[in-house]
Amino acid sequence: MSHSNGEKAHGPLELGEVLHIETSDGQALSFEVVGILEDPAEGTSYAVLRQNEGDEEFIVTDVDGNLLDDDRLAQEILDDFLAAAQDEDDDSPAGNGERS
Repeated sequence: MSHSNGEKAHGPLELGEVLHIETSDGQALSFEVVGILEDPAEGTSYAVLRQNEGDEEFIVTDVDGNLLDDDRLAQEILDDFLAAAQDEDDDSPAGNGERS
């Protein structure tokens, strides 16, 4: 995996950073970091990335940009992220986005 500037991932990832991932069939996909989630109990952090083009597809990595091997854990982290994002949307008043 490489960052948007072509360098190899050297962690930790930051919001808005873009990772380019090459699939096993040689296709290059770009994903943007849209969330960083921390697990204080385990002392670990994870990044949620959204594909820049096409379908709204997400991946979950560690903060160094390495894909998680545990699909169950990755889905749990993604579900937590999406739930938190939905809660933020529900808390925002309609209109200009300002909170009172």
